[in-house]
Amino acid sequence: MLSAQEVLHTRRVAQRLRDEIVEAGGWISFERYMDVVLYAPGLGYYSAGAHKLGRGGDFTTAPEISRLFGACVAQQCAEVLRNLGEGSILEIGAGSGGLAADILARLEALGRLPVRYRILEVSADLRERQRRLVRDRIPHLQERIEWLETPPTANFDGVILANEVLDALPVSRFRWHSAQCEELGVGCEDDRFHWSPRPAGAITSAVCRALAAAGGGWEDGYVSEYCPRLGAWATEVTRALETGVVLWIDYGLPRSQYYFPQRRDGTLLSHFRQRAHDDPFLYPGLQDITAWVDFTALAEACGPAGYELAGFTSQAYFLAGLGIDREMRTFAGADENQFARLANEARQLMLPGEMGERFKAMAWVRGMDERLSGFALQDLRHAL
Repeated sequence: MLSAQEVLHTRRVAQRLRDEIVEAGGWISFERYMDVVLYAPGLGYYSAGAHKLGRGGDFTTAPEISRLFGACVAQQCAEVLRNLGEGSILEIGAGSGGLAADILARLEALGRLPVRYRILEVSADLRERQRRLVRDRIPHLQERIEWLETPPTANFDGVILANEVLDALPVSRFRWHSAQCEELGVGCEDDRFHWSPRPAGAITSAVCRALAAAGGGWEDGYVSEYCPRLGAWATEVTRALETGVVLWIDYGLPRSQYYFPQRRDGTLLSHFRQRAHDDPFLYPGLQDITAWVDFTALAEACGPAGYELAGFTSQAYFLAGLGIDREMRTFAGADENQFARLANEARQLMLPGEMGERFKAMAWVRGMDERLSGFALQDLRHAL
């Protein structure tokens, strides 16, 4: 059941959407719908005060499952910072702030603290939550942290990382019919939002044909999505890194697997109170909406952004390459009960039926040629 405050909030978001649909002549793109329900100031899911992450929230990310995740990412950051001599870290979309705290605590133990740890966060609500967590967990390091609302303009060396950020970028939705592409936008009837198809424009049609060819051909009724802004967005948020590594970690697939004919309903999912479902029109502004990442598209953005593709692997092999077993023993010491608990957390991060295969890691590099340990055990770049 929704609280009275939640009912009022979702009604406000719905009214904003209805007004936009009327002003646009009865139809808006699904990409625009996602923009409003996720990011509209004061209204969108990531801009308002909903409890999003961890227990009591709508979904759980790897840093909320275990500090082992942040410890392993810290090992990769330490390796880069060691090779550079010194540098800074920029985290894009820091969620609860748990990953930042875990990374900084582990880097301090390793003697490899960054000059600065910047967090690019568009949500004022999440920025405040991150500040509180940092004050509680690593108060002596909080002066190293700087929050940004826009990508940095001054060049720096070091690491940029984004964990479960790309999946929340707004996507366009389409349907394949008679070897033609329809764009699935959003309409409204009797105050209820619904899918509204129209013939796709030239750009969307060309994208659909390319995706259909990559996936192996589709039957009528095939529905999926793509992210038109992925390349431009990735270029913009990584522009300031002069020398170093960009780490992308998210759930997704290479294009040929993403657009398999058998995956005929796409990957779009909504998350509300730890339940995943397929209705993006339920509770606008109160639920998360995500789509899997086309890692081939992300790899294609690498060169134009001025980077080289240095690695692509599953999360399981990424964490194994960074010594998750060693981190378990470091945290547990001689406490076998603690070790058993950490082993259970590691299974959630690494097993194929959990996060191990669904989640992938990709590295872009600029001005460096050192091998990255997180990508040493498995190389999936050929699949892109």
